[in-house]
Amino acid sequence: MTRVLLTGAAGYIGSKLVGCLLDKGFQVTGIDTLKYKQDSLIYYCSNPNFKFIKADVRDYSIYRKYVEQHDVIIPLACLTGAPLSNLHPTEALETNEKAVSVLAEWTNSDQYVIYPCTNSGYGIGGDGMCTEESPLQPISEYGKTKVRAESRLLERGNATTLRLATVFGLSNRMRLDLLVNNLTYLALTSKSLVLFESSFRRNYIHVDDVCAVFLDACINPKKYSREPYNLGLSSANLTKLELAKTIQKYVECEIFDSKIGCDPDKRDYIVSNEKIESLGFKPMRSIDYGIKEIVSALPMLRPTSEMLNF
Repeated sequence: MTRVLLTGAAGYIGSKLVGCLLDKGFQVTGIDTLKYKQDSLIYYCSNPNFKFIKADVRDYSIYRKYVEQHDVIIPLACLTGAPLSNLHPTEALETNEKAVSVLAEWTNSDQYVIYPCTNSGYGIGGDGMCTEESPLQPISEYGKTKVRAESRLLERGNATTLRLATVFGLSNRMRLDLLVNNLTYLALTSKSLVLFESSFRRNYIHVDDVCAVFLDACINPKKYSREPYNLGLSSANLTKLELAKTIQKYVECEIFDSKIGCDPDKRDYIVSNEKIESLGFKPMRSIDYGIKEIVSALPMLRPTSEMLNF
């Protein structure tokens, strides 16, 4: 039985991915600090193939022991996004970069690392299409830590990296700071959207599709080269204004284009997902699907500081 280690297992992606892996018969160990007091993994605790360790990946004495015991390592633990990384720069450096880079030293050629990078590494990509061969020029410290960690893993040669688009959709550990989720929630509750740098373009991907690719890589590791892959919706290279107008189809709200303020992540690029599509990847969830599920979930959404990642 393949043994999979997930760090950040109780988080936005991890809390869904754990269930996907268990359903396919993997033996799963999850590590998380439970910093956000989440109980997103509690349903899996009766599964004999699931083990949970409350620990911090920065505690190498614990982390390394579990890395050495597993066949596949998926390092999801992260201070995700520019605002949170800027708020806690030391923790971001230690968690996003150093605790991932050590896998290049600790793992052997028989172990497989599947790493979630970010396509914010393309920074301001210009008018051209960003492929995996495009230069990485992250602007935020968040992007820089993720890109440096990816570089170390790719140098080691036993890792596939997934450059994730901006993720959206419902999760066991819900987040309302992610752009699609955030704008949909604001449209529902305030009936207005104030956009900064509304012409800036980025790519999007549903959390279910992210989990599907991680799961496929665990099931079919030989299918994926030890290289980076962009992972996003080719139909969703959208400006913020285009995203807001899509939300407006389902939620009655006003849109205001503000000339004051800026996006701390400064993402502005068009991304090609052809490389991963050539492996047979077909996304299940559209932007419209994600917006509609947030609308449907509104009565159950109770925004807290933990849910907003602040």
